[in-house]
Amino acid sequence: QVQLVESGGGLVQAGGSLRVSCAASGRTFSNLAMGWFRQAPGKERDFVAAISWSGLGIAYADSVKGRFTISRDNAKNTVYLQMNSLKPEDTAVYYCAARYGRSSSATSSYDYWGQGTQVTVSS
Repeated sequence: QVQLVESGGGLVQAGGSLRVSCAASGRTFSNLAMGWFRQAPGKERDFVAAISWSGLGIAYADSVKGRFTISRDNAKNTVYLQMNSLKPEDTAVYYCAARYGRSSSATSSYDYWGQGTQVTVSS
């Protein structure tokens, strides 16, 4: 069993930055890939970014490419999402997810999910 806890969400003005974190605990084996997803009111849960256990495999959604950066610190069992140049359209609940094996952009492929953290970007 793997537990995921997100933190770092909040309110920020358009153009600002936030870093959200996801701490993993439990059975955190070395093949655990991580992803970030987000869901706005009335919208589907969308892929944001993913990273392999090694950190060598990274992918971003087109909507955040060039603005967001995903990284991980395996010594701390933590994955990060640095969000720069934030837009009101980025407002959503941000979820951390984990799966064993290859990283993926598909929501259905992940085995574990955090509770989410709210990110609100004001204009």
